[in-house]
Parts: sequence; structure tokens; C-alpha cells
Amino acid sequence: MDQVKTGQLIKRLRTELGMTQKQLAERINVSDKAVSKWERGNGCPDVSLLSALADVFGTDIRVLLSGEIDKNESEKGNMKKLKFYVCKDCGNIITSTSEASVTCCGNHLSAPMPRKADESQQLKVTDIGGEWYITSDHEMTKEHYISFAAFVSDSSVMMFRQYPEWSININLPIYRSGRLIWYCNKCGLLYQDIRPTRKNQ
Repeated sequence: MDQVKTGQLIKRLRTELGMTQKQLAERINVSDKAVSKWERGNGCPDVSLLSALADVFGTDIRVLLSGEIDKNESEKGNMKKLKFYVCKDCGNIITSTSEASVTCCGNHLSAPMPRKADESQQLKVTDIGGEWYITSDHEMTKEHYISFAAFVSDSSVMMFRQYPEWSININLPIYRSGRLIWYCNKCGLLYQDIRPTRKNQ
């Protein structure tokens, strides 16, 4: 691992996500001084942190180790950086692949940063032979519900609108890999990465 190249890449990926050093540090449970040290090329993240960093940046551990994103990876990564703007007044969902000034119902909207769902929050993904069947035990009342779920791959996004008192039942063609993102009106924007079992890859 070239600590200078890796540090420069961490800084680039962090700024592309609009994160401060402190925000990144909080996501991976280190100090902002540690992040600053990496970005200045004065040290490298511990190997145990690489998986968490890759999750935050939506990239691969190998990319962090090499300190480089090749041209193809850079071009296909736009969808991975998709931002979701949710209007709490009308439920409208607006997406953007870059920073944008978004308003709805007279309010300026900000794009929440997705958090990795813990095991108890994750959606249930079942391989039913060529398709993923996605369900959840999440509460779906008028007071507490998931308003949408999306599957984001390298080059595409599929949105599934959800409503209070609906059951979450989504059928999705199996892709090489991707990210499930969903919005809970109380917990905010959450995600989990999914990939097919080896026999389907």
C-alpha cells in the first residue's frame, strides 16, 4: 500500500461525497486526526478498517490498496454516488448523481448520507431462482414506515415506492452485485450491499 496514493484517494473519495474528515472518522470509529494523517500521506489505515472504508465510499478494498481508480471504474461509478432527496411534506423523491440545489413544497432539501444497516435493520433478500425476493418485517404504519427502496448497480437504478400499511414485497432480477438503499421516515436513509451466491455469478 502506497500511503501517499492511498491518502490522496481517501481525500478524493471523501470530498466527492461531501463529507468532512470528522464525519468520515465517526463513520469508521477513528479520530479525525487519524483521517487527516492518512490524507497527508503520513500513515495508512489499519487493514481492519479497509472494509469499513470501502463500504463508506462504495468501492472495493483493492481500490483502496492500490490508491487508484481506473478510468472504467471512475466512469461506471456515477450511479454509486446517487443522492436521494426526500420531501417530508409530500413524499416526493428526487435523485441526482452530483450535488444539486433541490426544493419541494417550498422547502430546500438536503440529501441525507446513507448509513449501513445493522443486522436487525437489513431487508431480507432471498434467491428464488434468477430473482431476488426482498421482504422486511419493518413496521409499516402511518407513523413509522419505509417510503421507498432502490437497487443501485454500477450503471442503473431501480426504484420501488412503498406506502404505509403496505407489505414490502419486491422482486428484482439478480445482478452481479449492487446496493439496496431505502428510506425510513424515522431512521433515515439506510443501505446494504448484496451480491448473488457463487452459483449465480
